[in-house]
Amino acid sequence: MTATELKTNEKEINEEIAVAVKRLEEAAPEEVLLWALSRFGEKVTLATGFGAEGCVLVHLVANIDPNARIFYLDTDLLFPETYALRDRLETRYGVRIERRASSLSLEEQASEYGEKLWETKPDQCCNLRKIRPLIKTLSGFDAWITAIRRDQSPSRANAGVVEWDAKFGLVKINPLARWSSKEVWKFIVQNDVPYNPLHNEGYPSIGCRPCTTLVQIGEDPRAGRWRGKVKTECGLHQ
Repeated sequence: MTATELKTNEKEINEEIAVAVKRLEEAAPEEVLLWALSRFGEKVTLATGFGAEGCVLVHLVANIDPNARIFYLDTDLLFPETYALRDRLETRYGVRIERRASSLSLEEQASEYGEKLWETKPDQCCNLRKIRPLIKTLSGFDAWITAIRRDQSPSRANAGVVEWDAKFGLVKINPLARWSSKEVWKFIVQNDVPYNPLHNEGYPSIGCRPCTTLVQIGEDPRAGRWRGKVKTECGLHQ
């Protein structure tokens, strides 16, 4: 593609996103998902980390198209409860949640970069076990659906329902952007959506085992992620 063609293509994409934002900013998540799946077909995928929001989206997507593409990033360091939840969601909704992972085993990573990289260089660990597999996965799609909400953190406060993801070079769709945590849990209860039992034990935000701790009353819901470090995001949504 020439520079002129690329510029024209970017202009068309931006114009389409602007129209979609105007139409969908106040729309229900179901309507946003129906637009995304209709517009992009097999070229859109739902990424889930199996948080409460992700489980809601699996429920909604499955009701529209149980054959829609869904994937998760397996760092090989997830909680047993997370893997069990994956299986429950597949059984409950008849969907296939594709595994995407680093080509490096934990043993190979330790040999090349040092033991417990998540403690010494957590950003590098996330890059190896999350970002690189994500880049490879998203290269085959034109759009991806995420579970981020605006009130989760300051870095997500301006997330659009539909936006251009410059970091990964495709359209990003955030159907739950306007929802509060209360709305997420109300939906889960009303629809009996499977969720991670660790949420009942003081883990509002669940990532990898070594990088996730209990959150005390009054703390930010993401305070248990990379506790004691400046790091607050794994880099997927920055």
